[in-house]
Parts: sequence; structure tokens; C-alpha cells
Amino acid sequence: MVLLKMKFTQQRRVRVAQGLWLLSWLAVMCGTFVFCLGLYLKTELLRRDEVMDNTEIHVVPNILMMVGLASIGTNWVASRVCQDSLDPSRFPRWKAFLLAWFAVATLLCYMLISVVVLSYALQGRLEESLKVGLRNGIRFYKDTDVPGRCFQKETIDRLQMEFRCCGNNNFRDWFEVQWVSNRYLDFTSKDVKDRIRSNVDGRYLLDGIPFSCCNPASPRPCLQYRLTDNSAHHSYEYQSEELNLYNRGCRQALTDYFMGLMNSTGPGVLSVILIQMSVVLSLRYLQTAVEGAMALEDPTGDSEGYILEKSLQETFEDLKAQVLTLLKFGQVNPNAGQESPEAADPEKASDDTTE
Repeated sequence: MVLLKMKFTQQRRVRVAQGLWLLSWLAVMCGTFVFCLGLYLKTELLRRDEVMDNTEIHVVPNILMMVGLASIGTNWVASRVCQDSLDPSRFPRWKAFLLAWFAVATLLCYMLISVVVLSYALQGRLEESLKVGLRNGIRFYKDTDVPGRCFQKETIDRLQMEFRCCGNNNFRDWFEVQWVSNRYLDFTSKDVKDRIRSNVDGRYLLDGIPFSCCNPASPRPCLQYRLTDNSAHHSYEYQSEELNLYNRGCRQALTDYFMGLMNSTGPGVLSVILIQMSVVLSLRYLQTAVEGAMALEDPTGDSEGYILEKSLQETFEDLKAQVLTLLKFGQVNPNAGQESPEAADPEKASDDTTE
């Protein structure tokens, strides 16, 4: 049974070809949009690569860029098919190629759907990657003289100022690491010696934060040191004076930023999927209608267009049989290299024939 059969006149075939040509170029622009979207997301992830532990999240922009480029190519081909669909001498050359085109275009739609799913599924991996990456970044903040870590301080400071955040989870993360380099410590000072001796690991820990954690919106001048000592500052209460610093951790800030970027791609990607599927269905109708008209004695007569020549179940069974046939054709016959007894001993075979 033919699936979704429609009748096409010559005028209707021309209108479908013209409309599909415009739709194909719209899909080309959508493919360009998807590619640029993936490129922008890839660039943002690479900018924050120093505070990320793994690159699993890069699969989302990679798929977007690959699908965008493939969509540009496939829909450009669709526009060429539309131009040749009304020329009986040029359209037959596309017949063998269109089956592969439909397979590629359908695969692109599935890949775009997978991007939408991955954008939500990888949120946990993104948070874990940022958690480990930021923890290492804070730990290596003081290593401005160590090769490979020279710009870690600048990266963390710019990050905290740009995203208005402090530490990994909050500003208290800075209390647990030595973020002041030893070259800037006066080891003859009693206070420095006492702090180092009071720590098991011999680190210089203090209840202070880098300048980049200070909130410029605070009416009070920035307090960087002795933050847990209420008597160290006039009219100061440690538990309630947190407006002086950024309260939000950088892990949460970056997660919200990247998830916002990926979630914002959802509506745009879904729109591209709808346009791509419209191109696939319209081209299938145009192909079958034009082939039906070319089979008639009068090419300008009425013809029928359809999506599938058979029902879904019958089509699936046919594809399954074709795949099994191809697999059997590709198998190696284990007895192919063995000769028959007659071929191995022709004299014996001739004697048996004489008897």
C-alpha cells in the first residue's frame, strides 16, 4: 500500500519545485546558523579550557559544526535537484544519487535531535569538570613562576571579575589553600612563621581572598584579610557582612553560563530540524511525481507522488532483506579454497566415469 499518496498536475509540480528551491536555500542559511552556533560555543569552551578537567562537553559544538557544514552541502544539492526536476533530459542523472541524499538528510535530523538531548544529559559531567578544574586552578594560583602555570593567576582573577563569582563553591575555598607565593612572604616575620608552623602541611593559610573576589557594588571598601575576625574591622560582623564579596561560586556561575548557551540552542535547532524534514518530504514528493510523469506517454500529464511505495512495515522488511543479502554477499565462503576430489585427482574421476 502506497504511503501518503497525492495527485500532481504539471502546474502543481512546477509550484512544488519552486517552493522547494526557496526552502532549500532557507535550509542552507539554517545550516550556516547551526555551524556558527557550534563555532561560538566551541570558542567559549576553549576560552575556559584551563578551568575544565575534561573535554566531554565539546561533543555538542563538534556535532553542531559538523551537521551545519553537512546541511549546507545537502541542501545546496536539493536546490540543484529542484532546478533539474522539470528538465526530462537532466533529472534522470539524480535518480541513483537521491537515495543516498535522503539517508544523509535523515541522519542529520537525528544528529540534531541528539544535540538537544546531549545539551541536558551532559550537565552533570560539565559541573564535575568545572569542579575539578577550578579546584586545581585555585591551588595553582600562586605558581606564577612555574612553567605551564604562569597565567593561572590571571585566568582566575579575570574569571572571578567577569562572572562576579569567588572560589569554587564560595569564597571560603580560598581559606583552604595557600594562594600567596612564597617569594612574596617575609619568612623573618613572626606572623608568617606562626602561620606556617600551625599548619600540618607547612602552608601559609589565612582567612583572606584575592582582590578579584571583591564586589564593587558594596558600599564598604574591599576587605581582603582577616575576614573571620569581627574585631579586626570597625562595625564588622563576619556572618552578615558578606555583601563585601561575591557570594556565588565560580562553578555555579560557569555552569549556568554554559547551560544557558546550550539550552538557548534548543529552539533554534528544533526549528532547523523542522525545516530540514520539510525539505526531505517535499523533495520525496517531487521526485516520485516527476518520475511518474516521465513514465507516462505525456510528460505534462497528471502523476502521483508519495512518501513510500509500500507501507512502513513492508518497507522495513524490504530494507532488512536487502541488508541481509549484502551481509551474505560480503561473507567469505570457508570452502572456497578447497578443491573437490574430482578436481584434485582427475585420473581417478575419469576411471570412475569409464566404469
